[in-house]
Amino acid sequence: MKKIKENGVKVSNISLVLAFIIFIVLIVRVNYLALSSEVDGINLQKFAKTRTTRETTLSAKRGNIYDGNGNILAQDVSSYTLIAYLDPKRTIKESDPKHVVDKKNTALVLSSILDMDYEKILELLNSTKENGEPLYQTEFGSKGRGLNEITKDRILETKLPGLDFIETKKRYYPFGNFASYLIGYAKENQDEVMTGELGIEKYFNNELTGTDGHIIYQKDRNGYKIAGTKEIKEDAIDGQSVYLTIDNNVEFFVEKALSKRSDNDSQSMTIVVAEAETGKILAYGTNPSFDPNKRNINNYLDPVSSISFEPGSTMKIYTYMAALEAGVYDGKATYKSGTFQTKDKTIIKDWNNVGWGKISYDKGFIYSSNTAVVNLMDRYMGADTLKDYFLKMGFGSKTGIDVPMESSGKINFKYETEIFNAAFGQGIMTTPIQHIKALTAIANNGELLKPYVVDKVVDESGKITYANERTSLGTVASTDTIAYIKNLMWHTVNDSDGAAHSYAIKNFDIIGKTGTAQIAKTNGSGYLTGESDHNRSIAVIFPKDNPKIIIYGVATYAKNNSVLASAVKEIITNISKYYNIYEEEEVKITSSQIELKNYLNKDLSNVLVDLSSLGLKVINVSNGKTVIDQYPPVNTKLIKGDYVYLLTNGNQKIMPNITGFSRSDVEKLMALFDIKVDFKGFGYVVNQSIKEGEILTEESTLEVTLEQPF
Repeated sequence: MKKIKENGVKVSNISLVLAFIIFIVLIVRVNYLALSSEVDGINLQKFAKTRTTRETTLSAKRGNIYDGNGNILAQDVSSYTLIAYLDPKRTIKESDPKHVVDKKNTALVLSSILDMDYEKILELLNSTKENGEPLYQTEFGSKGRGLNEITKDRILETKLPGLDFIETKKRYYPFGNFASYLIGYAKENQDEVMTGELGIEKYFNNELTGTDGHIIYQKDRNGYKIAGTKEIKEDAIDGQSVYLTIDNNVEFFVEKALSKRSDNDSQSMTIVVAEAETGKILAYGTNPSFDPNKRNINNYLDPVSSISFEPGSTMKIYTYMAALEAGVYDGKATYKSGTFQTKDKTIIKDWNNVGWGKISYDKGFIYSSNTAVVNLMDRYMGADTLKDYFLKMGFGSKTGIDVPMESSGKINFKYETEIFNAAFGQGIMTTPIQHIKALTAIANNGELLKPYVVDKVVDESGKITYANERTSLGTVASTDTIAYIKNLMWHTVNDSDGAAHSYAIKNFDIIGKTGTAQIAKTNGSGYLTGESDHNRSIAVIFPKDNPKIIIYGVATYAKNNSVLASAVKEIITNISKYYNIYEEEEVKITSSQIELKNYLNKDLSNVLVDLSSLGLKVINVSNGKTVIDQYPPVNTKLIKGDYVYLLTNGNQKIMPNITGFSRSDVEKLMALFDIKVDFKGFGYVVNQSIKEGEILTEESTLEVTLEQPF
């Protein structure tokens, strides 16, 4: 090979070519790096920026949900996870240890605070890697997660080295299963964003969520902000808060009455209470319910607004109103009760199968005669008249109440038998909230109102961004029609032979109408025929001449009307006392009513003295010295002799004697303990599986036997 000799150095042609190629490659690579925004999948600008800057997210707080009295029903709270640093390398100065030094003592102290086994804690503190070196850190399982501020502070007070906390936010519902289908729940989705999934939490999710902010600043190699450098800050915008129309005291009355339902009585029970003059919803209760803190939910449809059902004879109210409005009704005219045969040979019977002989149409309403409305339809009214009036009253369409997945029900009948059945509430589908809406017309001299459950939505600056108020939907009946139907409803409740007499209360001028509907088979081939295969309902307004309250209730798969009647009468009595509706009760109530104060974070000994001086019975269900929870909630109206349950910050929860308690009392007490309760029978407690003085744990299950006194 020929070689070139220069200055005494021999260089091959191949070497020169290789050097030239390498030079060209370097030039191309440098230009590529200079001109490209991304190299090997890495964004160079972003990489350079993140090496010198840091962006921190400022999380927005989800808005609160309040009741009509300003009590918080849903809020974000801090929750803490306890961690322990085990690696001695974290400690720089021996005098200021940053890891767990005395593992046995740490395990001993934490076992008491966390109510956790000492040996298990010690095992966790001795955790090592595969090579035998200590783990950098460890957690404490379920016992160390979801800690509240009080538990966190107790741990900090020990000044044990090497312990730390990870703070997170969680959605907290202070009253548990209180109006839970209305409030709903929110939880973190896959992106760790809190999202409403039911009820108000879902319907107003965008308003409640808020907008996260951020801070961008220059950092040094250790990640700390460089002094004197500017920062870019965009504040978080907290979510808006939703204020409901619910009155916590009225809701408490409803929840307490509903809790007396058992599976032997009915499959479920729903009761809605509204302010007659405005359509404002005061209580929104259903049983079974769920605790949104636990999300122990089986049915995701709201029984008040999302589930439609055949209502039965409460629809006779509107069939009679349609006849009155059409000018074809003569209450003194008579018909033969008992049975009616349609053109297609279908036999329609009265509920007692035999009827009451030849009676007037007025009596037919009071007795809740099916053949009364059938004869009205056959002789005086057509299907179009009835359907138009049902639609006019709001059946067959959504009310527009601020809850998700509202059902419109179904008003659809064509053939003769379908028309007759619809007149007494079979073969059509309605919801409890539609009945509340229709009843507002009777309470307001023919003026139909839109029911509403949200009072307002308020942003973080206090500005009202959404508001509801009394909304008239027009006049649907004359004052003469309303006066007539109210009189019929009064006799239905207050006459000894009236169909709704089981709802009568002495000296209370209640008007109402019951309904009993067979439940259709799922395959559409007719109706179920079992003893419990009925929906029992009640529509109530009181007082008669100056209506203040509307109540609609329904019990599904109910054997009889007794459990619903008992619940509604209890609610009526309590509401009447609470609002001083009847003057003869006013002096008695004013002198005995006690408004419960807020005792949270108060010294137990002082609280006991205060409550005892008011004549209230106090049950302390733990061994601490500071009150951390109470039931009933703040501002609840009580009378002397009522129970107040106090949970303190002790490390033990102690079972009290609950003999003689109602089912409601037991459920509210056990809600503080957060343990499962199994009930047998109905009435009042005669036996409890966990005896007085025993310590309760998360695994405890209380079995309670109830009996009805005679």
